[in-house]
Amino acid sequence: MTLIVAAKQRLGGFLLDAAFTSERGVTALFGRSGSGKTSMIRIIAGLARPDEGRVILDGEALTETATGTFVPKHRRRFGYVFQEARLFPHLSVRANLSYGRWFTAKTVGGENFDRIVDLLGIEPLLERSPEKLSGGEKQRVAIGRALLFAPRLLLMDEPLAALDEARKAEILPYLERLRDQTEIPIIYVSHSIAEVARLANQVIVLSDGKVEATGPAVDILSRASAAADRKEAGALLEGIVESFDARHRLSTVALKSSQLHIPGAALAPGRPVRIRIPSRDVMLATVRPEGLSALNILEGRIEAISSDEDGTVEIRIDCGGDAILSRITALSCERLDLRPGKTVFAVIKTVALEA
Repeated sequence: MTLIVAAKQRLGGFLLDAAFTSERGVTALFGRSGSGKTSMIRIIAGLARPDEGRVILDGEALTETATGTFVPKHRRRFGYVFQEARLFPHLSVRANLSYGRWFTAKTVGGENFDRIVDLLGIEPLLERSPEKLSGGEKQRVAIGRALLFAPRLLLMDEPLAALDEARKAEILPYLERLRDQTEIPIIYVSHSIAEVARLANQVIVLSDGKVEATGPAVDILSRASAAADRKEAGALLEGIVESFDARHRLSTVALKSSQLHIPGAALAPGRPVRIRIPSRDVMLATVRPEGLSALNILEGRIEAISSDEDGTVEIRIDCGGDAILSRITALSCERLDLRPGKTVFAVIKTVALEA
């Protein structure tokens, strides 16, 4: 799947002027509120026409202002999941799901219905009414309804924004299964760096209506500038689970040339994982520390140092091919005589790891 988008649209005093290309997997449109994410996804969906631009999916022009081409939204065969589930309150979960099948009766059979129900874990909910569901359950049903439409492309506009942290934690594993077990490409709109880090293959960073950066999630989200809030800045690493210590509830994850120990839930050996390490939770030392409780100490070389007006510095360290970010005070940087090229040891709080 190749999606090519280029759009210019004036909305009052705001100008959207952005272009990108998306391939298979999950492509995240990421940025602060008001950056143009929803405007862009509405243009892709056919809910809005740009003043200038085009939307092309696998060579088919869906919007082409130069030629006057505009395929209506109902003929694009895109699934759309909004912030709110928008289920029909008078229908059961089963009937809500079946609504999507009414438009694709020839292509979606009972076997696919059962597969999607199993994928999203909603079999126990089928006979309930929407009012009996939690927010996370409603969103899973809304995703199922969109999938049963047999979409060529799934558009998700901040689907977790209306949920509390507990409900987000409930639904994220299902979104991961959706990414890994289906071949449906997904455009995922979010301003949450945690969601994007966990789900996205490719990230398009939007700022003031323009594309600020684009590339693989691991590269883009390991830049300090990617975080809308400095507290969210950090590194995103990819690794493979090597083993799980049941006694201490620790998973060992192999990185490019080192290991990390992650506490909590059992992770199956061989499973690929992503690990987000907040920069605020990485201390630096110029000699390997001893006598610490920290389990994760990575040796690396300083690549870059950037200063902020608040008296802190952001330091990027290359740890055998994996990039780690550390935020420390400018005073600490001076006292340790930190500079690009110097060898340091990154001391990572184990409890700060998010897999």
